[in-house]
Amino acid sequence: MAKKSKRGSGPRPGSNRSERVAARKARALAAVAAPPRPFAGLAAECDLVALRAFVASATAELDLTSDPTNRVTLATILPGAVSAIVREIDASSDADGRTVEGLVAMQTTSELSVADAATNLANAIAWATDAEVGDEYELSGDENVLTDLLKADEPLKIIVHEDFSWWFPDGSALPPEIAQMLGRANDTIMPTARLTATSGIGAPWWVDAGDRAHLRWVRPEDEDDVMRALARLHAAGHLTLGEGSRFAGSFRTHGLLVPVFDLDNEKHHEEWYDAVNEFDERLVEALGNTAELTADERRSRDGIRGRQITLR
Repeated sequence: MAKKSKRGSGPRPGSNRSERVAARKARALAAVAAPPRPFAGLAAECDLVALRAFVASATAELDLTSDPTNRVTLATILPGAVSAIVREIDASSDADGRTVEGLVAMQTTSELSVADAATNLANAIAWATDAEVGDEYELSGDENVLTDLLKADEPLKIIVHEDFSWWFPDGSALPPEIAQMLGRANDTIMPTARLTATSGIGAPWWVDAGDRAHLRWVRPEDEDDVMRALARLHAAGHLTLGEGSRFAGSFRTHGLLVPVFDLDNEKHHEEWYDAVNEFDERLVEALGNTAELTADERRSRDGIRGRQITLR
C-alpha cells in the first residue's frame, strides 16, 4: 500500500516553517492594508504629509510644547538625507537669543515604514532640542510621541526655498565637492508655492513642472468620503479649477487622499487662488452630501479609482 502523500497538507503548527508562513502572510496583509495616518491629531497634518511626500525645499520653525535649549526647525530634506543635525547660529537671528539650531528632516533614508514616520520624527525632534554642535544623531529605540512635543493646534509657518542654500550658514566656504553636490541638488528644484483656501482645509501645493504646472491638494477628510465627493463633482461636470485646468487623478499617501490637477503654467500661482477657493467650497458641499451615489456618480468614482496610485 502506497504511503499517503503529505503534499499540500501545509506546515505543522508550531514548526519553524509554520511561523515563517504566518509571518509572510502577515506582511502581505500589512502591505495591502490602508496606510496609517502617522500625523493625525495635528493641525499641520496635511502640510507634514506634503513636506514628506513631494515638496522639495522648505523649512518651518517648530512651536514646541516645551522650552527647548536649541531652536528646532523642520526641513524637507538635509544633506545626505540624514534625520537631524545641529549647527551654530547667530543669536541675533533667534527671538530667544539661542545660539544653536537643530534641523530635523521629513525626507530621510532611515524610516522603515510609514507607520514609523511620526515616531522617527518625534525622536529626532527630542534629540535636536538640546543636542550640542558636533553631536551626531543616531536612530534609537526611543518612542517619543509627536503630539506630546508639538502644539497640536498650531499650523506650520512654512518658508518655501528656491534652492538648498539654507543647508549651510551664510558665508560658508564650501569645498568644491560639496559645492558641486549643492549645485546638483539645486538643479532638481521646481518653482513651488503653498496656496490657501477659503475654508483653510487641507494643504494645496502648486508646482511648475515645466510643460505643465500641477496642484496637489492634501485633504484631511476620510479617504472614502473625499473619493465620493470627487465622484459627485465629476458626474456634475464640476471636477475642475476652471479654464486651463484638468483633473489628473489622485494618489494616497500617509492615509490621506491627494487630488491632483494639471494647470496652465502660463498663469502665476497667485492667479489660481479664486479657482482654488471656489473648488474648495464645491468639495465641502459635496462632502456634506450623505445620499447614496447615483449610477453616474458610481461610474465616476470607479473611473477616478482606476487612475489612483498609492505612495508609501
